Amino acid sequence: MRFQVRRPTRTWLNGCVIDKQLQAVLTDLGSVLVAYSGGVDSTYLAWAAHETLGSRSLAAIADSPSLPRAELQDAMRVATENGFPVEVVHTDEFERVAYTRNAPDRCFHCKEALFDEVFPLAADRGLAHIALGTVTDDLGDVRPGLESARRRGARQPLLEAGLSKADVRSLARSAGLRVWDKPQAACLSSRIPHGTPVTLEALRMVESAEANLRALGFSLVRVRHHGDDARVEVGPDEVATLLAMRETATSAVRAAGYRNVVLDERGYRRGGLPVIQ
Repeated sequence: MRFQVRRPTRTWLNGCVIDKQLQAVLTDLGSVLVAYSGGVDSTYLAWAAHETLGSRSLAAIADSPSLPRAELQDAMRVATENGFPVEVVHTDEFERVAYTRNAPDRCFHCKEALFDEVFPLAADRGLAHIALGTVTDDLGDVRPGLESARRRGARQPLLEAGLSKADVRSLARSAGLRVWDKPQAACLSSRIPHGTPVTLEALRMVESAEANLRALGFSLVRVRHHGDDARVEVGPDEVATLLAMRETATSAVRAAGYRNVVLDERGYRRGGLPVIQ
């Protein structure tokens, strides 16, 4: 399927702003189960699906060790605040060697574990399609999970409607979704270099270190895990603050179990996982 980037066309539905083409895509699908993560893309999609399809839509969020507890709790609050139903499913990717060995195709096996849960749930609820919150920006990245989506026949309504990340943020803001400006996130396993096995202990260390840094006021945080060593990335606009708080920030990361901590002066970069020298 080919996707075309376009300028969003807004319309009103139930007193809220929605993209007209997205509304048409969802209406054509008839019923959907949205794979929900709490990020802006899947939140807007889950909200738009509920506004368009009502009881013929449902969101499902995967509860696994790679999702921070705070993220799961906030995603559930956002769903409640905005009135769309969501169910929690438990995925088994950590029981799959193809996932824990952490090869470059790790995300493929994560999506497979998710689809193994949500496709039967959709069938049980009489929902015809699984929908992902993919946007046009994602096509420029290496995303093995999208190959799983293609093989399994999952739909991507935001992408089919030609919407970019910026479009979705704008639409989500107009819809009153408080996550409209939420920083991009990725699962905790993405902090571990490919080739290094993903373990529950490593994820707990990452989650704790990142929570400690957010408690200091940082919004976009990545703690890159290298065994006992950690490299900290924050948003480019927060680097100066991080460096000014060097001792406090370093102590916060060490409290999670790391011995050596590097504060990256270049700031957050997508996919940035060079080995610490």
